Amino acid sequence: MGSPTTPYLPDPRIHALGDAFYDVVEAADFPACTARFLNKRWAARVGLELDEGQWGAHFCRFEPLPDNLPDRLALKYHGHQFRVYNPEIGDGRGFLHAQLRDDRGRLLELGTKGSGQTPYSRHADGRLTLKGGVREVLATEMLEALGVNTSKSFALFETGEALERGDEPSPTRSAVLTRLSRGHIRIGTFQRLAFFEDADNIRALVRYCLENLYSESAGNDDSENALRLFDLVAEATAKLAASYLAAGFVHGVLNSDNINVTGESFDYGPWRFTPDWNPEFTAAYFDHYGLYAFGRQPEAIHWDLAQLAGCLALVTEAPGLSDVLAGWSERFEQSLVAALLWRLGVDRGDGDRELAGALIRSLATRDATIDRIFFDWRGGRDPGSETYGSEPFRALAAKLQGRERPQSHPYWSGSGPCSMHIDKVEAIWSAIADRDDWQPFNDKVTAVRLMGEAMEQDAPTA
Repeated sequence: MGSPTTPYLPDPRIHALGDAFYDVVEAADFPACTARFLNKRWAARVGLELDEGQWGAHFCRFEPLPDNLPDRLALKYHGHQFRVYNPEIGDGRGFLHAQLRDDRGRLLELGTKGSGQTPYSRHADGRLTLKGGVREVLATEMLEALGVNTSKSFALFETGEALERGDEPSPTRSAVLTRLSRGHIRIGTFQRLAFFEDADNIRALVRYCLENLYSESAGNDDSENALRLFDLVAEATAKLAASYLAAGFVHGVLNSDNINVTGESFDYGPWRFTPDWNPEFTAAYFDHYGLYAFGRQPEAIHWDLAQLAGCLALVTEAPGLSDVLAGWSERFEQSLVAALLWRLGVDRGDGDRELAGALIRSLATRDATIDRIFFDWRGGRDPGSETYGSEPFRALAAKLQGRERPQSHPYWSGSGPCSMHIDKVEAIWSAIADRDDWQPFNDKVTAVRLMGEAMEQDAPTA
């Protein structure tokens, strides 16, 4: 079961919280299990060296992994959906499958999407469309390559069912996805406990998060523990919001039940990458008022963080929480500078904020796509193209003098950037839907990973 370099280290911890946090459920019995994506590089990092049969057994039939969780656990949570509180949600088509350590000693979790009905499915079928699974793989691969703290798509199996959906041509093909994540505790997990005024379990969940998700020792003072956790979540979510902007990414549904307290991005639905630096660009067709538009994502995440503060106010002093909330914008601005300069590939130094401002003004010209600008100017090089003749780019070039860092990876000498705009995503899906041709999908994953390799190899110093 273990890989030659990383041992398999099962470490189920969730039972310490008790059944107030989950329900035991069964996985669906699918008529087929056809592997469409297996993340073998991350499997190696968590010590899972599996043959074809084992992949199917554990990630389509969902047989328990050795010495791991014996039951499948649908987690309980509430949340604000487009700012409307919903107490009737929870894991409606997924469950926690396993907990284990990675090659850095971190506790990670394997959770499912599309694995069948649960007590929280309401009137839904508990399934995932194959297109939805393909889109999630593409999103997570691209975001990981761009340095965003994201869940990893671990396995995608086509499951041989015909599904009816109102937002896709139907019947459509079915799938089940397993994600590898840094926990599945959402802001909505705390909201559910606050809804029931369950202060004791809020305290228990705070301790669990500190010890298992942030690897910190929880002290004897529950109030201090809660404030410490809130500070950690504030820092992590500020970095998350900044990384979305630097990546040109629009999550689409930043509801409080979709915000992980680790600040890890996850649970991808109607996501898109915006071609241009357009603050009003939206991903979800149902986001009629642009609540989660590209430029409003920091505001949305800060609003969700405020909901967590309201929950923790049951167990700690409100002024301390308010101070952390008030300081979030400064943390976000610092994180945005860091994220932009990291993607640009230049080292930190004096005048970073001014350089980041010049870069944003250049992106805002929309003289080229976000991906093209970062590609052409990577390492602080001035491409000298007529495309970049406007005043904002001349100012950017001036700010970059003395910051140049030659890039060594062959990717940077290619004809152009690897992008994941909606036209490319739809073309990949059309090949699958029309001809069952998976080559464009596989080629895209390979191209994205090549870009990620280049980003990592030529990353600037912190």
